[in-house]
Amino acid sequence: MLPGSFASFSVIVLDIEGTVCPITFVHDVLFPYALKALPQYLDLHWDDAAFVQYRKAFPETYRNDRLAMESHVRDLMAADIKAPYLKALQGLLWEAGYESGDLKAPIFPDVAPFISEAHHAGKKIMIYSSGSVPAQKLFFAHTTAQPSDLSPFISGWFDTVNAGPKREASSYSAILATHPNFEASRWLFLSDNLNEVGAALASGMCSLPVTRPGNAPLPSNNHLSRMAIPDFSPESENKIQESLAALATASKD
Repeated sequence: MLPGSFASFSVIVLDIEGTVCPITFVHDVLFPYALKALPQYLDLHWDDAAFVQYRKAFPETYRNDRLAMESHVRDLMAADIKAPYLKALQGLLWEAGYESGDLKAPIFPDVAPFISEAHHAGKKIMIYSSGSVPAQKLFFAHTTAQPSDLSPFISGWFDTVNAGPKREASSYSAILATHPNFEASRWLFLSDNLNEVGAALASGMCSLPVTRPGNAPLPSNNHLSRMAIPDFSPESENKIQESLAALATASKD
């Protein structure tokens, strides 16, 4: 059953890390998997016609030198530099991992029922993450839920390329503009990051923070912290209702 407090929203936008899955998944599972799979993948596919487009996206210094490319990828990942061509290559490696069954997206238990029930209630479910849209689609198509593929329930996918930086209100305005028939007040963005919540609110969207096991504690001196909800389950209905009421009151002040 969908918590009744969500009934007034037409569109629900979800963050991924720290919101629908453990915040450690990308850094502790996906990144190491890509590094481990990289050498063999380059050895097997370096001259494949399908791989040429990925090579050509790299700077000229690296695109024709297999060892230089591998070293460059490792340097980028060590420095946490999110270059678009690196993201594309990581997505390719993760796709192979998901399809082989080596990777599964560990979503929290309440997430699949929430997404399914919200969809069947006529709501649009959208994703906004710093991970690329192709990576998002892989994630939701290969989850630990049953059934594992949640992507049919999701109608919109946004990342920092097609929407913009997640801490800027203009990015949320861009997302709102994709469905102008829905008033901003009927959109709800859920994220573990207070800066993202604040940016969404500045655009006119409703937004609440989410706390999950493993997340860093939210700062006690931020009024949004008191509105944080623990999950999307019917058992948290009272807290969700209380937080939305506090949000409505704060927006009038």
